[in-house]
Amino acid sequence: MSEVTVRFVGGPADGLVRLLPAGSDGAPPSRWIMRHPDGTGPVQPGPDHLYERDRPDDAGGWSMRFVRTDAYGVSE
Repeated sequence: MSEVTVRFVGGPADGLVRLLPAGSDGAPPSRWIMRHPDGTGPVQPGPDHLYERDRPDDAGGWSMRFVRTDAYGVSE
């Protein structure tokens, strides 16, 4: 499985850059649930932060825009 660089925009992960799985078209998933916005440590119970795929950037990556925050487990 390939990966694509994604920059999160808005919400608690604003500015975070991570590698996400890429589909056969090279795009990241249409939605991504972020449970640990700073990207460190184990996933712990807490709020779920929903992001949606936005658009590709000039460097070959993508942006994911913040949608909302839900209580832990609501978005599953």
